[in-house]
Amino acid sequence: MTASQSLQDVYLDETKDLWSANDQMVKAVQQLSPQVQDPKLKQMLEHSIDGINKHTEILKSLIQQGGGQAEPEACKGMAGLVAEALKHGLEEAPSDGKLQDVVIIAQYQRMSHYGLAGFGTAAAYAKALRRADDEAKLKQAVSEIYKGDEYASKLAESLQQVAVK
Repeated sequence: MTASQSLQDVYLDETKDLWSANDQMVKAVQQLSPQVQDPKLKQMLEHSIDGINKHTEILKSLIQQGGGQAEPEACKGMAGLVAEALKHGLEEAPSDGKLQDVVIIAQYQRMSHYGLAGFGTAAAYAKALRRADDEAKLKQAVSEIYKGDEYASKLAESLQQVAVK
């Protein structure tokens, strides 16, 4: 990566970072999902992979339309979140399956929140660049990620009640 010289450069860097983050998150969710006991949580995680991949395709098209190289830029932020997710959700996971499900939700949400921040920022850049179509697509992604996060929170609350008993 070279130093950004314009908001357009910053925008393209952000979208490339998000592409990398999404690729990393998909791999992590694919590793965590088989460990889940709760069928609703398993379904949510499997469904989220489709959503993340859809958002990645949007990012790729925005990068190409913006004149950027269609390749992700290594996202160190998500790499750290993924390492933590795998550590807590797999390597050092609680032996109680219901408790492990709660831990996996927490790790999933941490990774999702990175996406919320990144897609929201990219939408703001698109707006400033007067790229209304890009802005709309990015805001739609934010909305979808947020809905998934709300559902994950509801699942966590119901599973926590079971894990406490």
